[in-house]
Amino acid sequence: MSEEKEKKDEEVKKDTSEEKEKAPEKDKTSDKKKEDKASEEKTDKEDKKPDKKKDKKKEDPRDEKIKSLQDQVLRQMAEFDNFRKRTEKEKSSMYDAGASDVIAKVLPVIDNFERGLADVKEDTEDAFQKGMLAIYKQLLHGLDELGVKEIEAEGKKFDPNFHNAVMHVDDADKGEQEVVEVLQKGYTYHDKVVRYAMVKVAN
Repeated sequence: MSEEKEKKDEEVKKDTSEEKEKAPEKDKTSDKKKEDKASEEKTDKEDKKPDKKKDKKKEDPRDEKIKSLQDQVLRQMAEFDNFRKRTEKEKSSMYDAGASDVIAKVLPVIDNFERGLADVKEDTEDAFQKGMLAIYKQLLHGLDELGVKEIEAEGKKFDPNFHNAVMHVDDADKGEQEVVEVLQKGYTYHDKVVRYAMVKVAN
């Protein structure tokens, strides 16, 4: 009986040891299953995450419309600014052209005043002459305020941009291309020639 008992005890010990050896294998299998499950869950989470690149590509059509409208507004503002500048420039040039025409028609009156007052002295006692002299000075002052200036000619070198040479004389006392006499005064309006000075040039 004791021998049989000992055999049973040995078998029990053997079975227990075998179970212990198999236990780590079971643990490893369970750990592997846990890892697989965790990786699957991670993959699912990544799949569920929103793709930023896709979101960027799919922009809200309202944002695109806003950008388009903003671009149109900026373009229209730029076009309006260009139109305003162009209009102001055209108005200015039209005003200058109109003023130049009026001044050109007034200049012969100035010429006639100067011819009539050529022999009148500044300290004259004649009332009529005084009146004509005062009107002439007032007319010149008004033109000067508008920006009308007399072109300097006599004693200057001939300049085709301001002078119109109608006569030529040989004079050893004068320099080359020197203006010796002004036959008709020339005038500028805002640095633009309204009438060229008619001159006589030496040498």
